Order: sequence, then C-alpha cells, then structure tokens
Amino acid sequence: MTIRVAPASRLSYEPYMRRTITFSIAAVVAVAAAFWFFNRADARGLTSFRLVEVDRGTIEATVASTGKLRAVTTVQVGTQVSGQVSAIYVDFNDRVKKGQLIARIDPTLAEQAVRDAEANLERNNAELANAQRDFDRNKQLYDRKVLTESEYSAALYRLEVAKANLKSAEVTVERARKNLAYTSIYAPIDGIVVERNVDVGQTVAASLSAPQLFLIANDLSEMWILASVDESDIGLIAEGQPVRFTVQAYPTRTFTGKVKQVRLQSTVQENVVNYTVVIDCANSDGKLLPGMTATVDFLVGTATDVFRVPNAALRFRPTAVEIAKLGDANSAASIGGVDSGTRQPADTTRGATADSARGRSADSTQHTRGGSTGSAPGASARTGTRSGGTAQLWYLDAQGKLASIRVRTGVTDGKVTEIRGTDLKVGMQVISGIVAATATSTNPFQQQQQGGPGGPPRF
Repeated sequence: MTIRVAPASRLSYEPYMRRTITFSIAAVVAVAAAFWFFNRADARGLTSFRLVEVDRGTIEATVASTGKLRAVTTVQVGTQVSGQVSAIYVDFNDRVKKGQLIARIDPTLAEQAVRDAEANLERNNAELANAQRDFDRNKQLYDRKVLTESEYSAALYRLEVAKANLKSAEVTVERARKNLAYTSIYAPIDGIVVERNVDVGQTVAASLSAPQLFLIANDLSEMWILASVDESDIGLIAEGQPVRFTVQAYPTRTFTGKVKQVRLQSTVQENVVNYTVVIDCANSDGKLLPGMTATVDFLVGTATDVFRVPNAALRFRPTAVEIAKLGDANSAASIGGVDSGTRQPADTTRGATADSARGRSADSTQHTRGGSTGSAPGASARTGTRSGGTAQLWYLDAQGKLASIRVRTGVTDGKVTEIRGTDLKVGMQVISGIVAATATSTNPFQQQQQGGPGGPPRF
C-alpha cells in the first residue's frame, strides 16, 4: 500500500487561494449592489417645480419711513416774571381764544414795585420843581450881574439832572407796571391747550429763559408729519408727492397726505445721514393726535393694469443637471440662464442671496436702508423701484421640457414686479423654485423589519 503525502507548502497554499477568491467575489458583489442601489435611487429621484402665475394688476413702488405727528402751529406760553402761580384758568384740551386769561402769577411783589416806582417819580417831580425855581432865581441874579457865570452854570446843571432823573423815574414806573401786567398770562393765539406744565402754588423763575407754562396748538384739523428719509432715498422724494400712512391707534385705517417740504438740513444718527420731509395731512375727524408715530409710504412709482409676476420667478435659474434632464443644455446655455453649480437637495429654492452672488440683477429684490430695523431711528426703506432692466422667466413647454423667455422689468413693490414681453399672457405658469425629493429605496444589505410599528423584528 502506497501512501502519498502532499508537500506542506501545497497544503497551506490551497486554502489561502480559496479564501482569497471568496473575498474577491464578495467584494465585487458588494460594489455591484451598492452601484445598483445608488443608481436606482438616483433614477427614481423625483423633481418637481414650484409654479406661479402671471397676472395683471397694479403695482406701486414706495419708500417707507416713520415720523411723528405734530400740529402745524404750536406756541409755548411762558412768563417773563418770577413768582408763585396763584391761579390757573384752563386745563388740558381746553379751547382758548386769543387774549383769554389762562393763568396768573402772584402780583404782590409786582404791585409793591409799582408803588415804589410811583413814589420815586413823585420825588423826582419835586426835585425838578425845586431845581427849576432855583434856576429861575439864579438867572435873574445872573442877568443883573450879581452871580458869577460858574454859579449860574451850576444851577443850570442841577436843573438838567432833575429833568433826567424825572425821565428815569417815569421809565421805572412803566417797567413796574409792565411787570405787574406780566403776572396775568393770556393766550397768544386761538387753539387747544396741548400741555400744562404748572400747578397752583408752584414757583416759576424767569431768569435767562422763560419757563414754559402751556403749549397751545393753533389748529388740529391740519397736521404735519416730520418723517426721516435717508440719503439713498431722498432723491425719490419731491414736493406734492402722494403719501399713505398708518398709526398704531388705527392699524386697519390708511390715512393720506402729500409732501409739503423736503428740508435741506441733514442730521446724522448712527452714521446714517437723514433728511426731514414734511408731510401735510388732513385731520377733519380729529383721530390723529400730536405725538403719534406714523408709518409712512411715499408713492414713488405706479404701474396700472400691467403683467405681474412674483419676484421669486425672476430669481430662478435652473442647473445644468436640470437642463440635461428636462431640456437641451446647449440651447439653454446659449441663452445664458444656466447655473452650472449644484443645487441643494430636498425642498430648497434659490433666493436673492444666491442671485446676488452670481451678480445677477436685483431688479426685484427689496433694498433695505438702515431704519427702524437695526440702524438709525426713523430711517427709510425702499420697498420698490423702477428698474427698466431685463430678466428671464423659465417654464415647462407642452413636451415638459424647460424653456425660457426674456422679459423687461418695471415697477416692483418688493413682492411682485411688472414685466413686459411679447409672449406673456394671464395665467401663464412660470417656475419660481424647485423641490427635489428622493424616493425611498430598499437597501439590499439591510435586514427587513417585519411586523407592525413597535413590534419585535423578525429574522
């Protein structure tokens, strides 16, 4: 019996080869399965577009700002004399007539000053009479050559000084009487008492400036709004321009007015240059009150009965991949509307930020100036403009392929934009964005879970 024994090297080499072949086959199968899985998921990827309609209507371009309401004419009523307030005859919101007594300062000291001035006047009258008699007597003596010229001159001097003292005493009396009259406060104009800053018994001191006792508004049937407009928008504002505004007290009501004046004086707040625009508005029903904050829209452009489209449609640009799937990439690229970049997956739309990053026109984007949202108080914001540029609208044709048309843009209000073109019609569906959603695919390497939700898996 012959027994053959294989060499040790051959016995160890054959199992190694079998294992290597097995691992190679498994790797090839895994790569093929993964390739099938991802290509199947990509093939089943769904692409849907957000569509908006072209319609007709009116668009108004505005410049937004804020301002304070105030009466057209207001007068601060003060006092020219110091003293204690002894009486007040009017209160807030009272209507007054010009010349009406509205308050009184305690006149005791002023009356005493008048009596003292009058007494001084009488004394000066007596001194003048005495000086006159002395001068007449000395003049006779001087004419007779009894008095010397120096004595005569001294008598004449005393007479002139007495006359001057009398005039001074008369002025003092007038001043004292005037100060006594100032203790009675009268209304300087017809109007309404807006502010009352004193009470009976309060002492007021009129030193360098007269203290304000009352603030009277002439007429509240006509009011002004002082609105701040920043330097980038002031060129759009002109006298006579129509204005709409709202106040917080009546949020559902819109008031109207017009620009009365664009003041040349500028102010700088937080490095923003603002100009004051005066707006004239009617207040026949008295709803508007001084000091209210008005949110103002200056109407800088209007387009009536024009084709309109949401601004998102003007910002949309398809990618090269979408062109390859749904259209002719060469022809689309020749139009100049293809974005060669990649789009974010699942439920994203290209917005104004991406648009500006590619340098494409911001014909319909909203430009915000400093203002009430973060910079200078009261600054304006442009919510519309007349651009007159060109843009491109994308849509799906009858065969479901991407197509585009050139349009010319006009007035925008920040949400919709006027467009003009030869192939436009009401109800036309254009693309404003894209939603890319990938259908769920089965992973061949993932063990399937059976049973209802929450049940134990079965293998």
